[in-house]
Formats: sequence, C-alpha cells, structure tokens
Amino acid sequence: MVREVAESCVDGVVMEMVAAYCGRFYAEKPELAARRIEAIGFQVGHQLSERYTMERPRFTDHLEAIKFICKDFWSELFKKQIDNLKTNHRGTFVLQDNRFRWLTRVSLDPSSESMDSNDNDSAPLGDTAAQTTSMLLYFPCGIIRGALTNLGLTCSVSADMSNLPACKFSCAISFHHLFLCMFLRDPHKDMNREKQYNYK
Repeated sequence: MVREVAESCVDGVVMEMVAAYCGRFYAEKPELAARRIEAIGFQVGHQLSERYTMERPRFTDHLEAIKFICKDFWSELFKKQIDNLKTNHRGTFVLQDNRFRWLTRVSLDPSSESMDSNDNDSAPLGDTAAQTTSMLLYFPCGIIRGALTNLGLTCSVSADMSNLPACKFSCAISFHHLFLCMFLRDPHKDMNREKQYNYK
C-alpha cells in the first residue's frame, strides 16, 4: 500500500526547515545555513531519483535524464511537468516552472533575487522575507542536483525567482561529463543552436 502525505504538510515541513536553519541554528551564518539546506535537498533528490527509476533502464544520454527530471520526476513532486526547457547544447539547461508551488504564496519587491547552490557565499541577502525565500530555493536546487547526480550527471544548479511565482532552475553539467558524452553526439548537429522544449 502506498503511503501518502498531504501537500500542505510537505509545504509546512519545508518552510519550517528553512526557518529553523535560518532563524535558529545558523542565524548569524546564512551561507552555512544555505549549504545545509542544499545538502538536505541533495539527499532527498538522490533518494527520490533512485526510487522513481528502480524499474527503468539506465539513461544513456544526458538529455534523456534532463527530460526525465522535467516530466516524470517533477510530476511526482509537484503534480505537474516543467513548463519550459531550454538548452544551448553545451551543457547548460534552463528548467522553468511558471507557477512553482513553493513560491505561490510569496510576495516580494520587484527587484531581482537569484541564488546559486555552489556559490552560497555571494547570495544576496535582503529583508527577512526575501532572505527566507532565497534560502528556500536552495532546497529544490539541491533536489535537482541530487536527482541528476544519481542519474550519473555531475552538475551545479542555480535558481532565479525574479518573476514570481515563476522560477527558473539553471543546470550546468560538468565539463568532464560533457567530454565523455561528446562521442555520442550527432556530428551533423549545429552545436550553437539553442533548442527549446515545451511541455504543455
């Protein structure tokens, strides 16, 4: 029998975790709080990816793994697919959720807020609401990075929430992995062409 938990409970746990790390455990060390939140997300994403791919054959191409995150993985987590996927065919993928569930109840100043899961020391810190929301995004960044790592892709993940409640997640696959995959690519493809995938 499959055990289920109400979405509101999951949302509440995530918000409480972020509040605890930012306000109680590491109130004076936001960069350390960000690392811990991202690390928790990494473990969650790694384990969920393992669970969701148990009966699937191993992905042979990094694009297949990214598409899995956009469609099946995201649907399991948020009951919807990623709305838009873009890639430059050089290892950078941008996943856009036009209504990211964890940001639907957030209201901030129109000034752009962004963060990077691998550059926590430079994350901008504004007022309490903006800081908490920025910290919140380290968790899904960690989830995506953990899931992709489990699928064999070493990458860094950053998020942009400049147009709430939409959120863009940028995934940059490591050069080492791209070097190994370059022999699998079609030599007739235009490597400078940007391709867009829409999931409607």
